[in-house]
Amino acid sequence: MVKEELRRLLEQVGSGRMGVAEALDRLGTLPYEDLGFAVLDHHRALRKGFPEVIFGQGKTVEQIAQIFSRLCDGSRSVLATRAVPGAYGAVKEIYPDAEYNQLARTIVVRRGSPPPVKGRILVMSAGTADLPVAEEAAVTAEIMGNEVRKAYDVGVAGIHRLLGRLDLVRWAHVLIVVAGMEGALASVVGGLAEQPVIAVPTSVGYGANFHGLSALLCMLNSCASGVAVVNIDNGFGAGAMANAITLQRHKALREAEEVTREESATGTPVISLRGERAGK
Repeated sequence: MVKEELRRLLEQVGSGRMGVAEALDRLGTLPYEDLGFAVLDHHRALRKGFPEVIFGQGKTVEQIAQIFSRLCDGSRSVLATRAVPGAYGAVKEIYPDAEYNQLARTIVVRRGSPPPVKGRILVMSAGTADLPVAEEAAVTAEIMGNEVRKAYDVGVAGIHRLLGRLDLVRWAHVLIVVAGMEGALASVVGGLAEQPVIAVPTSVGYGANFHGLSALLCMLNSCASGVAVVNIDNGFGAGAMANAITLQRHKALREAEEVTREESATGTPVISLRGERAGK
């Protein structure tokens, strides 16, 4: 249940349009619902701002379709990652408007009003071979309510390609950098940009790459400041972390706007608990 759903439910009870018994029935699956093979966390949207994401790997087609049918109840948009085409076919039978990104292996079902745009996220990849992970990050960040742009195949083997995209780097609030091999792109971008950089090592590379371990260690040992690292091939984790950053930025901006309106109405500066002018 997302906050908007809960707010409408309370408003309907308060106005008398819905009885208490019906409201209790609607809240019967909060905070979770046991399907036997999965226990769905319906409370996650209230805590995290987005419903539980379905990790498709290891689940049967039928299980993924059933989870979608329960999570999509109401006005929630739902995302599944690591999903095979067969799972998409099963979900599409229930939701004809379901979207499948074959490169990212994601399924998206959009419900309710589009979320407010919280921030601008740039997803960068060192090479074309990194695109499945980069696309997973891009889909995740977009469905969670961000404007997403992409700069692909800008690795350090031809660094002039990166330097030609500095306008996009400056545009973003958060940068997601996806790279395999030795993973050097994250350090280069971290040295050029003032924004937070989320580095994603991929398993792309020859034998001594150790299935992404070399890129992971390079990124963890970056001398550039402001670089954080997620797990190997974890595009979803990078997109979710970028969204967490833009969410806090969005909340701070809204709080500052409320303070400005209050000061305009009262003519008195609003002071925070720390003794500072709020919204400063």
